[in-house]
Amino acid sequence: MKKSKTRIFVDQKITANLIIYIKNKQHHYLKNVMRVKINDLINIFDAISGEWEAKIASINRDNIVLRVIKKKNLLIKSKDIWLVFAPIKSQRMNIAIQKATELGISKIIPCETQYSNIKNINIKSLRDNAIEAAEQSERLDIPTIEKICNLNELISNWPKDRKLIFCDEAIKKNQFIIETLLSLKNVENKFGILIGPEGGFSNEERDLIKAKKNVISVSLGDTILRSDTAITVALYCLRELT
Repeated sequence: MKKSKTRIFVDQKITANLIIYIKNKQHHYLKNVMRVKINDLINIFDAISGEWEAKIASINRDNIVLRVIKKKNLLIKSKDIWLVFAPIKSQRMNIAIQKATELGISKIIPCETQYSNIKNINIKSLRDNAIEAAEQSERLDIPTIEKICNLNELISNWPKDRKLIFCDEAIKKNQFIIETLLSLKNVENKFGILIGPEGGFSNEERDLIKAKKNVISVSLGDTILRSDTAITVALYCLRELT
């Protein structure tokens, strides 16, 4: 019996002795990429109950059958941080979703702005990327991915108990995000991070955002970062401060 480093997400609640049928993309991954064998052990998680050890009972043409053996880890929820971002080209958006998932974001909200170039996004594809990132990073839950909204709607409905960290490329002062947010270190707060499109925000949008009481404007440095880079930098800094 071989213990494997293989780890996959199962989209159903897991219990001891449960029989699970793995199909489609995950079937291909286990059979043809990882080349698992009968009686091999793999780790599975469901974002509900935690992480479990399962044994491969059979390998078939269209599915792989797993039998759940025992629980390995209880579910630990990621920090309650939301990411709001203007959609970008699919390849870099997939990278952004992966990095956000690895950094423990709890909710992802695509948001259409005046200068957004991408109007339609594939939510299923984004979720698949988030799942893959969770599998590889040993995260125990999966971030929620919302349908695309527009900026006016987002700001109007933004929760009063959640601070919105607005990454504003127009800020000219030299105070970096960490310096701005240092006073919030270890304070119990709910957070969201807002990242704009490649063309930035319009003046009207900037005024709309800053008019909200629980918005904190921050700088990500002297250079203009691409959206996927900005997302990674901002989330890492906020994680270190909360």
